[in-house]
This record gives sequence, structure tokens and C-alpha cells, in this order.
Amino acid sequence: MVSKICCIGAGYVGGPSMAVMADSSPGVDIEVVDVDQQRIDAWNNLNGASLPIYEPGLQQVLDRVRGHNLYFSTDVAGAIRRADMVFLSVNTPTKHRGHGAGAAADLTFIEKAARQIADSAQGATIVVERSTLPVRTADGLRRILDCSTNARFEILSNPEFMAEGTAIDDLQNPDRVLVGGQCDATVNALAGIYANWVPSSRIITTNLWSAELAKLTANAFLAQRISSINAIAGICEATGADVEEVRRAIGADRRIGAEFLKSGPGFGGSCFKKDLLNLIYLAEHYGLDEVARYWRMVLDLNGWSQKRISQMIVKTLFGTLRDKRIAVLGFAFKADTNDTRESPAIGICRDLLHDGASLSIHDPRVDDGAMRSLLSMSDDGLPAVGGFEKAASVETACDGADAVLILTDWHQYKQLDWADLASRMRQPGWVFDARRGTNLAEAESHGLDTWQIGRGGLN
Repeated sequence: MVSKICCIGAGYVGGPSMAVMADSSPGVDIEVVDVDQQRIDAWNNLNGASLPIYEPGLQQVLDRVRGHNLYFSTDVAGAIRRADMVFLSVNTPTKHRGHGAGAAADLTFIEKAARQIADSAQGATIVVERSTLPVRTADGLRRILDCSTNARFEILSNPEFMAEGTAIDDLQNPDRVLVGGQCDATVNALAGIYANWVPSSRIITTNLWSAELAKLTANAFLAQRISSINAIAGICEATGADVEEVRRAIGADRRIGAEFLKSGPGFGGSCFKKDLLNLIYLAEHYGLDEVARYWRMVLDLNGWSQKRISQMIVKTLFGTLRDKRIAVLGFAFKADTNDTRESPAIGICRDLLHDGASLSIHDPRVDDGAMRSLLSMSDDGLPAVGGFEKAASVETACDGADAVLILTDWHQYKQLDWADLASRMRQPGWVFDARRGTNLAEAESHGLDTWQIGRGGLN
């Protein structure tokens, strides 16, 4: 029976998922450990620090379990030694150098964690892959763990399927929980923990390799749907069709479904690009070049979705953005999160800055430091020509603006006072809605020209 769990990694996966597990499994003590003292202090809310991530409902869950059966610390070795089960929730970014650079996953942190487990674990220990990993990573883990003289190990794959902005609900009410392994008793041990709050019909057990591949495949399919609908959005704009009407029509087909058919400036977040690159690398490794080209086109289309927005803005604003102010509403890659990883706003804002624009960026959760670290250089590595600032409010962002660009689907942007905002802007003024989330008819009634993604026939 598992009574003590250690989770290595206090990032986006480790923190929320262990908080929900602790909340639903009061008989299990969970220690989340990380070498980053500042991050651990933030999870413990020391010195008034805010949580390292924003996620609706997360604080309420933490208030119930932190200090009772959930603990955050930097005592990595001690937590491993005390644990019956160790979750690996460390980062697996795309490699930037060496063999496989630009596509393969960098497993440096996974290897370091595995070596620490081999050094510190005692007795029978279950090691759970929680991070998204290439297929057959468990083979490498086993070779490292087998060097231990103090413990024996079983390895499971338990990929997370939560999404930023809805992570707590995704964890509390999952569509499915996937547990892959080679030992039935070990698989059942982890499945038994999830059974505390997840119906057995939603707990799927597989072999180890299927579980590792399932996460990459799920993200690839979701990314493909977003790129597909964004491709259709471009056709809609050219022909006078409306992508929302197309979406409703095809989404009603139960074979297709309505989810992930919302057009926008492209997908972002920590998973889709990284996992697509991983899948492409895997296909190339096994000589499946046609498969690799197919999935690379999904990435290429995502890049096109972002680039065409910045190009269209430059063309619309008389071919130049010098001495023009643009109010950018939203910098996170989606609403209800402060996550900016691979956010479409990064590339679009860099392009606008490179063309000389002055950007006033409003986002209710992304701080000024994150914006500055991401926008200090353009994509070609050269300093940006234009400048930017973080606006305290939507109204401040729009003061003197030539255009408003909506890049994140925050709820508050759906209820903008266009009478007030239009009066603050220079004329002629434009509104570019890349999220289809605001009342453009009202904006037009106050003299603003408008563009909306995936809709033809607008001004």
C-alpha cells in the first residue's frame, strides 16, 4: 500500500496535480520537492509571495491540504528516501544543441532526477513518469535505477492531461487517467490512488510504451485541429464565409466534434510545439519521413497563423508602424492562466516591434518582467526597433492608440466599452480581433474600422 509519495518538480505539472491528489487522498502524505528555493517559498506563500502559477481554484485546494498531507520543500534526497512512490514531474524542453537539436526532447533533468532516486531510495520504490517523455524513455530510466544497491524499482507512465486555465477541474474531473506499466500489481497500486476520486471506467491501463506515446499523440491531434481550423479561417476571410458558422456546421458531426475548432492566432503553451517536435523526431528516427513531414506541416501552419496577423496589421496601417501606438490586449497564450510559454502574442508582438510599433500591452495576470524577458529581442536576434510597456488597464492601453489588437480570450475583453475606448484612440482607428471575443458591431458604430479572424465581409 502506498502511503508516502514524493514528487520531484514543483512546476506546472507537479504543484497542481499533487495538490488535487492530496485533497482526494487524505491517507497519503505527499512531498513536492524542487532545488529552486524561491519556487518552493512561493508554493508555501512565504513572505507574502504569490503562487508561482495562476490557476483558478488552486489556492482553495492548497488551503485545505498544505501542511496537512501536502508539503513543499527542497529536501529532495530525504523525500525520496521516505517515499513508496516517486513522481517525475521535471521539465523536458526541446534540445537546443547537439544531436536532435530543434526536435528531440532534452532529458537532462530526467536523468539527474533518476540518478538522485537511485542514490537516495530505499526498499521497494515505484517510479512514475509524469512528465511528457519520448517513447521508451523508461528503458533509460531502468538502466540508471538498476545501479542502485539500496532499492528495487518498478516504473510506470502516468502522463498528465490537464490544460492551463482549467487544470484543477481537469484533475478533479478527468476525462481519463492513464496508467501504463509492465507489472500489474504496481499499475493497480497507482490506479487505486486515483480510484479515491476518479470512476474506475475512466482509469485506463496500458503497457508502458503505449502510455508514453499516448500523451504525444493526444497533443499532436489537438494541435492539428487548431492548425486545421486556422487554415480554414484564412479561406473564410478570402471568400466571405464565416469560420464560426463553418465550425458550428462541422462540429455538429459527432465524428468530428466541436472541441478545439476555435480559430485564433495559433496554439501556444508548454506542450503542443514541444510534443509535435518530439513526435517528428521519433518518426524521422524510425525512417518514417512522410509521417514526419505531415506533422511538421501542423507546426508550419501554426507559424503562418501568427505571421499573417502581424503582416496584415502592417499592411492595413499604411505599410508602416513607425510612430504608431498599438494597444495589445492579452499576452498569456490563453485565458485564466499566467502562462506565456510559446504564446502567439510573443511572435506577433516581436514582429510589430521589429516594424517600429509602440506597444501598450495589457494582461490581467502576466507581469511586466515576463513580458520584458520575452520581448527584449526580435525573432532574428536583433534588438527591436519599437518599444513597449505594460498597461495598468485597458483604458490606459488605448490612450492615443491607432489600433487595438486582441490576442487572448480573457472574459473581460468580451465586455469592452467601445464608446469610451474609441474616444481615447487616434483616428482613423482600427480593431483587430484575433479571438472573436468582442462586440465589433459596437466598435464600428463608434467609427472604428474592424477585422476579425476567420470572417469575410468586414470593413
